[in-house]
Amino acid sequence: MSGKAQTVRVGTRTIRLTNLDKVLYPATGTTKGEVIEYYTRVAPVMLPHLRDRPVTRIRWPEGVAEPAFFAKELEAGAPSWLRRRGIAHSRGPKMYPLVDDLAGLVYLAQVASLELHTPQWRFLHEDADGDERPRQADRLVLDLDPGPGVGLAECAEVARWARAVLDDMGMPPLPVTSGSKGIHLYAPLPDGVTTDDAGALAHELARALEADHPDLVVSDMAKSRREGRVLLDWSQNNGAKTTIAPYSLRGRERPTVAAPRTWQELEAPELAHLDFSEVMRRVDAEGDLLLTLLPSRPAHVGGDLTTYIAKRNPGRTPEPLPSATPVIPSPELDRFVIQEHHASRLHWDLRLEHGGVLVSWAVPRGIPATSTKNALAVMTEDHPIDYLDFAGEIPRGEYGAGSMTIWDTGRYELEKWRDDEVIFTAEGRPGGPLGRVRFALIRTAGVGEKSTWLLHRMKTDAAGRTQPAARVEARTDAGPPDPLPAWGALRPMLAVAASAAQARARASRRGSWAEAKWDGIRALVRWDGQDVTIRGRSGRDMTAIYPELRAGPGGAPVILDGEIVALDNRHRPSFSRLQQRMNLTSAAEIAAARARIGVHFFAFDVLAADGLDLTAMPLRERRGILERVLADAGPTYVLTPVFDDVEAALAASRATDLEGIVAKDPASPYRSGARDEAWLKVVFTRRQDVVIGGIRPGRASRPGGIGSLLVGIPDQHGLRYVGRVGSGFDDAALRELDRLLTPLRTSAVPFHHVPAADAADALWVRPVVVGEVEFARFTPDGVLRHARWRGMRPDRDPLDVQVQGDQSG
Repeated sequence: MSGKAQTVRVGTRTIRLTNLDKVLYPATGTTKGEVIEYYTRVAPVMLPHLRDRPVTRIRWPEGVAEPAFFAKELEAGAPSWLRRRGIAHSRGPKMYPLVDDLAGLVYLAQVASLELHTPQWRFLHEDADGDERPRQADRLVLDLDPGPGVGLAECAEVARWARAVLDDMGMPPLPVTSGSKGIHLYAPLPDGVTTDDAGALAHELARALEADHPDLVVSDMAKSRREGRVLLDWSQNNGAKTTIAPYSLRGRERPTVAAPRTWQELEAPELAHLDFSEVMRRVDAEGDLLLTLLPSRPAHVGGDLTTYIAKRNPGRTPEPLPSATPVIPSPELDRFVIQEHHASRLHWDLRLEHGGVLVSWAVPRGIPATSTKNALAVMTEDHPIDYLDFAGEIPRGEYGAGSMTIWDTGRYELEKWRDDEVIFTAEGRPGGPLGRVRFALIRTAGVGEKSTWLLHRMKTDAAGRTQPAARVEARTDAGPPDPLPAWGALRPMLAVAASAAQARARASRRGSWAEAKWDGIRALVRWDGQDVTIRGRSGRDMTAIYPELRAGPGGAPVILDGEIVALDNRHRPSFSRLQQRMNLTSAAEIAAARARIGVHFFAFDVLAADGLDLTAMPLRERRGILERVLADAGPTYVLTPVFDDVEAALAASRATDLEGIVAKDPASPYRSGARDEAWLKVVFTRRQDVVIGGIRPGRASRPGGIGSLLVGIPDQHGLRYVGRVGSGFDDAALRELDRLLTPLRTSAVPFHHVPAADAADALWVRPVVVGEVEFARFTPDGVLRHARWRGMRPDRDPLDVQVQGDQSG
C-alpha cells in the first residue's frame, strides 16, 4: 500500500487515507498502510465478533514508541456514516462507535486505533427513552494473566483446568492468546444471562480453580499474591468493562495480535504469541476458529451478513464486501436481481432487497416460465446490496466458484413477507427475459439458510388479470426432466473438520443428525439398471478393483454416495484390511484378495434416482429416497444408520472403535465437490493426508529398505515439508511402498524448507503418491508431531491435499 495520501472507496463509503508510510511499530518497521492492510484482510472473521458491540479504542497516532490515549467517546471528526450508540455515564451519555463493516474498520485503522476493546454484551433493544442499556451477556470471558515468574505455558495449564469445568457445564470454551502476556478463554452463554450473572459465574469458577490448584491459580487482584501464579481475572464480565477484541492488534513493541488458537496448540511447550503476518496466513488457511462463539439467527431476519463474510476471502474473489450498515431504504420500490450462476452445477440466484440486505434463494432449474411448473428454491445466506450488479468469475477453490452473469434485474412490489411466504410482483429491465411477473415463494421445509421453498409463477397479477407468458424461458425449463447428472460433473461433497463441541453447538442451532465414519474409501456408485461404475473422490475409476459391488443395489438407475469398507472378524471396519485391496491391478490378484477380504458399500446419500437430480433436495428428503432404493438391495449394499442425537452418535462410535462421526444439517442440499460446513466431521484421533516426496534409508531393523517417509502438504509456494513418518508400517506396507516409490526416484527436491538434517541422506521421489497419517498435533512451525503411518490413499489427488484442521474429539 503506497505511502502517498489517497482516497479509497470501501463499499459505498469514501475514506481518505493519509501518512500510509508512517512507521507505527519501529521495532519491525510496520507502517500504517500495513496496519490497514491487516485489518482489511481479517475483516471477514473479525467483524462478526465486533457486531453490535460498542468499541473503545487505544490510539497511537505517533506509533507505539510514543504515548497512547484511551478513547471511549467517538471523536468529533469521525465520519457521519459510522454507526454509534449512547451509553449512560455519570456526566451524561457518551456515543460509542459500532463497527459492523469494513469501512468502519478501515477508518479506525486510519486514525491509528490499534487496539479495539469490546464488552461481553451486544446492543439488542432500546429502552423507552432511547438510551440502549446493556443487560444481557452473550459470552463469558476469563483472562488468564501470568504473574512474575510464570508465562504462557502455565497459563495454558490453567486454561485446560478451566476447560474441563466449562465443558462439564455445557459451555465449551475457545482459547485466544492475548498478544500481550496471557490467554483469554471465551465461552458462549445461553439466552437470558445478565452481565451480573456472568460475572458471578466467572468469579465462582475462578475461586473453585484457586481452591483446587492454590500453588498456581489466584483469583484475587492483589499484586502481592501473584508472584509465581496465574491470575484468573473474572472481572471483565462486568457490563462496564471491556476485553481486547479477537483479531485486534496490540500496541506492543511488535505487532502481535489477540489470536484465536486451537487446544492442540496450547499443549506445545514452545507456545508463543502470534504477530499480524502469522495471523493473516492462518485466517486465509483456516478461517475463523471462534465461529461457534457467534450467535445464530435465521438468515432472512435482521439482515445478517455474518455468513456471507465468513465464506469469502477478500482479495481472492471479486465479489463485493458488505457496505456500511444500516442501509438507508430507497424511496423507490425495492430492487431485485436474478443471476445465472455457472458453479459446480448451473443454477439461478434470485435476490430480493429487504431489511438492508439481499435475501437470496438458489433456483436450480431456473425461473418458471408458466404457472403450471413450480421451481425448487433453496434459501442461501444474505448478500450485501452491492451484489445487485455483480457479474464476474469467482475463482476455482473459492466458495461458489464459477462464472456469474445478470439474467435480469429491476424493481419489485411487495404484497406479503412472512417467515413462510413471500408474494411480490417483479418487473425486469426493458426487453429483458422476465417482463412483469407476480411470484409466490412458499417455504416447505427448514428455517433460514438452506430451507427449501417453492417458487410459483402466479396465473394472475395483483389485480386478478391473467399474466402474459414469459418472453424468454430459462433454458433448463423446457422439455422433460433432465436425465441422471453427467458422471464427469459429480464429485463427493466434503465435510469440514470440527471438534465434538462444535458439532454439538451446530446441532443445537440447526437440528441434530449424525452418522458414523466408517474408516473406508469414499466412492460414488452409478447404477444404470444393469451394471455399476465406481469412482473415488479424485475421479479415479475403481470398478474393476471391487467386483463384488458390480451387482449393484438393484432396481431403477441411481447414483449413491458412501464408503467402501472392509470388515474385520468382529465385523468392524478395518482400514488395514482394506489397504490389501486398494492397489491391486491384475484380475488374478483381485480375485485372490476378494476370497480373503470382502468389501461392502455403506451408502449414506443418494444423488439421483428415477431419472431426477436430487442434489438440491434437503438431506432429510434424500434419506427417505435412499431407504426406498436400498430396501431390496443385496448384502453388499448397506444402509448406514442415522442418529438423531450427536451425543449418542459420539458415544456409539467410541464404544465400537469407529474413527468418528459426521454431523449433518438435515436441511442441507448436496453440494457436489464442495467442502461445506453443513457436514462436520469429528475424528477421534487427528488424521492428515500427506504427499510423499522422499525416503530416508533404513538402518538397524530396516537396513537397505525404507527407514522413514518425508512428506508434505501443498501450499501457495509448492509442497511444504511437514516432517518424517517412521512408524506404523508392517512388512507388506513397506514392500508396497518400495514398489510404488522406486520408479519415481528423481534428483529434484520436491519440497521447500526442508531442514538440512532431514535432507542429508534423503532419496527424493516425484510427489504423486498420497498417504494418510495419524499424529498428535502440528508444531507452531507446521511439522507433524508423533506421526504414524496409516496407509496409502490412491483415492486422493495430491493437488487436493490440504491441512485438515483441528480434528480432536
